[in-house]
Amino acid sequence: MEKTLFDLLIWVWISVAVIIFIVLLFVTAPFGRHSKRSWGLTIPDRLGWLMMEIPAPLIFLLLVATGSAPKTLTVWIITGLYLAHYTNRAIIYPLRIRTRGKEMPLVVAIMAVFSNFANAGFLGYYTGTMQTQYNAAWLTDPRFIAGLLIFLSGMVINLTSDEKLIHLRKKKSNGYQIPHGGLFEKVSCPNFLGEIIEWGGYAILCWSLPALSFFVWTFGILVPRALSHYRCYRSHFNDYPPERKAVLPFIL
Repeated sequence: MEKTLFDLLIWVWISVAVIIFIVLLFVTAPFGRHSKRSWGLTIPDRLGWLMMEIPAPLIFLLLVATGSAPKTLTVWIITGLYLAHYTNRAIIYPLRIRTRGKEMPLVVAIMAVFSNFANAGFLGYYTGTMQTQYNAAWLTDPRFIAGLLIFLSGMVINLTSDEKLIHLRKKKSNGYQIPHGGLFEKVSCPNFLGEIIEWGGYAILCWSLPALSFFVWTFGILVPRALSHYRCYRSHFNDYPPERKAVLPFIL
């Protein structure tokens, strides 16, 4: 009964992600370069990033640590991969980006907090309590090995792309420049592509419905955001490379 209800809640949550994906194709989320004060009270970008992202690793770790499932090496590796991403996203990345004078609407941060609570809650509860397959043998399962390689590849793409953007912003006192080098020659947002690949790999190595749900949410949020970035680049730069796509090389 518990698993049936748990799975039903996740399918509902996946349905919400699909609806939000469709909405975001027509409504640009107002933060970052698309921030709008018309969305109400704003807070500093750095505070917003911390507020949005820090609940995810804390909730995930708490649910794993207090859950009833055995705390195997496999469980801690799966947990460690999740925490590695969010340590960077919640703490390291916000401290490195140029945020002076930049703000985001508080309502956007609150919505992100809610989605991170839900995603981390489903993933953490499953990993800490409901799963039964994360034993030593899972580390040699083809799904775990393939998923881990995909996850690490996506992480490298995400981190190296972020690095290029951070250095590009440091060279420019205001406004934006056209990024070059690496996957930036193929897509406008390889940092988003890397994160999508990461969580696709995570869904494979975990082989669970909550991990699939998180991948759907990642795709549903980042693809429309990449399309918004792409349109912004094209409208601001007459010499923007016409062969570049938004987020999926040669496709979209």
